[in-house]
Amino acid sequence: MNKYEITFIVKPDMEEAEIKKTADAMKKVLTDKKAKVVEEKALGQRDLAYEIQKYKTGYYFFYVVDADSSAVEEFNRVVKINENVIRHLVVRVED
Repeated sequence: MNKYEITFIVKPDMEEAEIKKTADAMKKVLTDKKAKVVEEKALGQRDLAYEIQKYKTGYYFFYVVDADSSAVEEFNRVVKINENVIRHLVVRVED
């Protein structure tokens, strides 16, 4: 298992319950593939460095996970399909 840092940004024009539901769905994708979420942070609404899909702000979420490559590949696949996520980044952390 490798350690990964995952950051994703959810659209700001949704209700708070929908935003949380989207974040939980992304976490479930990881845990269903036997990934262990070590750290989880909801960083709240922040300004974007540049406009993405006509949005100037977004809700940021940050996870640190212990996972194998299949869990990360599945996360990447699902997050690209999810219309509520406007950007994501997965970084492998060297031990």
